[in-house]
Amino acid sequence: MKTATIPSLRVESELREAAESVLREGETLSSFVEQSLKANILRRRVQKAFIDKGLASREEARRSGEYIGAETVLEELDSMLQAAKRGRKAGE
Repeated sequence: MKTATIPSLRVESELREAAESVLREGETLSSFVEQSLKANILRRRVQKAFIDKGLASREEARRSGEYIGAETVLEELDSMLQAAKRGRKAGE
């Protein structure tokens, strides 16, 4: 695979020092920056997919006229949370 470079980045010395202070053994600043870049790309892709799914759901609700009220959703989420808590306590 052919590689490419990322443009150099000028930062305040405090930011560089902070990044260097959290490097793991054997980790370089370059590898840390690369991993950070990959993580942010993934986060933004997941965020975009989430938003796209929500917008599609909104359009489907508008098209069908079928909506689920916020109170119903909150009740279901609370029920799921309580079940998860009970399951966790049973497994302790």
